[in-house]
Amino acid sequence: MPVTKEEKAKIIEQFGKDPKNTGSPEVQIAILTQRINMLSQHLEKFKHDRSSKRGLLMLVGKRRALLNYLKKESESRYLEVLKKLDLRK
Repeated sequence: MPVTKEEKAKIIEQFGKDPKNTGSPEVQIAILTQRINMLSQHLEKFKHDRSSKRGLLMLVGKRRALLNYLKKESESRYLEVLKKLDLRK
């Protein structure tokens, strides 16, 4: 259950500065968050799917690294992404 092209285009439009800006940390974090949410729903249904759980943990680690990079580069952009994606409480 990958992220569809329409969902990805919507995320890029919301977080990117232009439609071709797919490499910015904000866009990458938002797409990873979408994938993490979808995989979490899958794992609620299939609790013993170990390979998907490993994939989920890898995605979370990648998102964490991107968030750390963004925080180091620009605190304001980091806080904006956290607020938009509702990642921290």
